[in-house]
Amino acid sequence: MVPTSDEIALHDALRPGPIHHLGIVVPDIAAAVAQYLALGFTGGAVTRVAEQNADIAALRAGDSWIEILSPIEHDSPIGRFLDSRGSGVHHVAYLVDDLPAVLDHLAAAGVELIDRQPRRGLHDWLIAFVHPRACAGVLTELVDRASVE
Repeated sequence: MVPTSDEIALHDALRPGPIHHLGIVVPDIAAAVAQYLALGFTGGAVTRVAEQNADIAALRAGDSWIEILSPIEHDSPIGRFLDSRGSGVHHVAYLVDDLPAVLDHLAAAGVELIDRQPRRGLHDWLIAFVHPRACAGVLTELVDRASVE
């Protein structure tokens, strides 16, 4: 069966775009930000995100970002991640064109989601997370392209 132009357009709209940012967990956010600034990254202002119980700094890397995450308390998801796995990559975030439609499509396909509805993240970006079990063990964040432009 040949797909219609509407089906092709929907498929293209649901396809993830380029990597928007990498999330990196560290125990000392000031030291990590200083290291990335020394490498030529820009930005680095630290924001306390109470709902995630973390301090987060976003650094610009060309057209992409690096998010440095550090737990405020160790009894939090990011704190437990750091305690069990140590410093390193926490998540990968991809741009999508229509986050609500992508989430509906993934849910209908049986993909395990952490966020069924979009929510606001750092910089007021519209985001949602896909469970690591659905992505070969990698926590995956989806970022609505319209919220970052």
